[in-house]
Amino acid sequence: ARPAAAADILVERPESVKTGRAIEDVAATGAAPRGRKRKAPAVDPAAIARSVTGPLPRFVEPCLATRLAKAPSGERWIHEIKFDGYRIQARIERGRTRLLTRSGLDWTARFGRDLAAALAALPVSAALIDGELVVEGPNGASDFSALQADLAEERTDRFVLYVFDLLHLDGRDLRPAPLLARKEALERLCRDTDPRIRYSRHFAADGPVMQRHACRLSLEGVLSKRRDAPYRSGRQKDWIKAKCSERQEFVVAGYVPSTTSPRAIGSLVLGQYEGDRLRHAGRVGTGFGATVARMLHDRLDPIRVSRSPFADRLAAEQSRGVRFVSPKLVAEVEFRGWTADRSLRHAAFHGLREDKPAREVTRELAPGAAAVRRPAPYLRLTHADRVYWPDAGITKEGLAEYYAEVWKFMAPHVVGRPLALVRCPDGVGGQCFFQKRSWQGIPDAVRVARDAAQGEEVLWIDSLDGAIALVQSGVLEIHPWGAAMDDIERPDLLTFDLDPGDGVPWTAVIDAAHEVRRRLDRVGLRAFVKTSGGKGLHVVTPLRPGASWQDAKAFCRSVADAMAAADGERFVARATKARRRGRIFVDYLRNGRGATAVAAYSPRARPGAPVSMPLAWTELDAAIGPAWFTVANAPTRLANLAADPWAEYRAAARPLPGAPAARRRR
Repeated sequence: ARPAAAADILVERPESVKTGRAIEDVAATGAAPRGRKRKAPAVDPAAIARSVTGPLPRFVEPCLATRLAKAPSGERWIHEIKFDGYRIQARIERGRTRLLTRSGLDWTARFGRDLAAALAALPVSAALIDGELVVEGPNGASDFSALQADLAEERTDRFVLYVFDLLHLDGRDLRPAPLLARKEALERLCRDTDPRIRYSRHFAADGPVMQRHACRLSLEGVLSKRRDAPYRSGRQKDWIKAKCSERQEFVVAGYVPSTTSPRAIGSLVLGQYEGDRLRHAGRVGTGFGATVARMLHDRLDPIRVSRSPFADRLAAEQSRGVRFVSPKLVAEVEFRGWTADRSLRHAAFHGLREDKPAREVTRELAPGAAAVRRPAPYLRLTHADRVYWPDAGITKEGLAEYYAEVWKFMAPHVVGRPLALVRCPDGVGGQCFFQKRSWQGIPDAVRVARDAAQGEEVLWIDSLDGAIALVQSGVLEIHPWGAAMDDIERPDLLTFDLDPGDGVPWTAVIDAAHEVRRRLDRVGLRAFVKTSGGKGLHVVTPLRPGASWQDAKAFCRSVADAMAAADGERFVARATKARRRGRIFVDYLRNGRGATAVAAYSPRARPGAPVSMPLAWTELDAAIGPAWFTVANAPTRLANLAADPWAEYRAAARPLPGAPAARRRR
């Protein structure tokens, strides 16, 4: 019985209690045939060891993992990929599904009728399933920022639910059962189901090995679970999370307005609770595009307060330009560590966590983690909140922090070399152009020299300050020559750009890279590989300076021609578009005087902010596509590398085969 003033139940819940279908669904697909039987159960819950009879719970407080720096070892543990989304319980009863957050909120309407209907179609009468709802980015990895953007736009077509535990099934409580028994039942339940419902596979590999694999792919981390443990609510040591990067929730205590857009935020001021006292934790100024920056302003401006909510008074520098707000909202932030004064270092916003109360947000420090010194300040940026990659939310400040993070790896490939630059002053959505000469207002940290042979200007940098100066000038791509400034007429590297035409699978590009490597090995040259950040791969070999540009280009052309002659169905050595469909263009033209190729670790002016990432040959497989690594996730990979895959790059330099001996002298 409901009060007379209550909403009409037929309007509030128009779907059928029995089938879960709405009138529109019936109109589109036709009514169910009279007497149709439900799919036969895929699992007999009574056969699951230690399961007990019991009613379907309305909600179960989820099991939460304890954080450790390293995943555990031993046969007692299995390991799963840690997804980057919203923890969800799917409650299915009599053809109706409710999607519940980790705190028990019903978000079925927010996540869409299609996903709920797909779950209702599982061969069960009643079930409670634990999982993670995600949106996958262009590289195939779960992306919390993309999930947040889809929720803000009320878009539901990209939602995927990865399911990893089964708590109740058809009148049986499975929580006392061993984990592997629950997962086996869940896997059988999800066979041949809707592609939006995916079973989360587990691995029996050694925990630290599994963690290293996850981190080299720049994933969030791994979840390790005791294979024989029952399901217990609350924080448990039966589940262990080991992350690849620091990532926590923070209370939003204020914001600084954008300097480039009206009614938008430029950065968020963050805190965490210690008991009842809110402590300042620094700021985050990247990770949100223009739409999210405006949304945050609209959420925060109505809850502005006149006094700081922090327990301690902020220093003048910390409070400059800040508009304080009531500490109600929770942000998820990825960062690279803590400074000695307990502020975040190199932080990036990933989204608001509306499933967690602000008062529960406390500092989470993994065992063995330590504070770091604040890095020396680099060139001051103006309009640091200008968004360079709107879809990825990468700002000018975010790009500068990326260079600071990767500089020790990137510097040998760009310092002291002539450069061609791709400038996009208004970001990837605006006009972009190649820049090879100086421009009005060029920063002092970008060096300008004169090419003695051609009489033209040459640009180069000699430090991280130079890279940050390029960021300030809107440079999104860095393309070095194949020679150093102090020996500009003698190349010291060769680049083979493997550019697939339409219809070429990624595995064929990988095979082409191995073919180039074999051909270089035969003549005594060492080959190294990197993603291009575009469509293909770059195979690079270091040289001892000695050969001329003409010799270098001729050698590369001979390799490309030989590959095309040996297998014309797979390779082409000419840039003619008509001949490239279904083939890989072996581009040797990167090796002439003044020609360039994108630098290792350089971003690309393309959606998603991909970067050109050096790989070990053993990493080259179908899991890592040409744009897998981005400005956002590349630092996670580099922070977790056991060894630099290009550590021997410069030491591996050899003379160019066939070049005149006189030209080989250093």
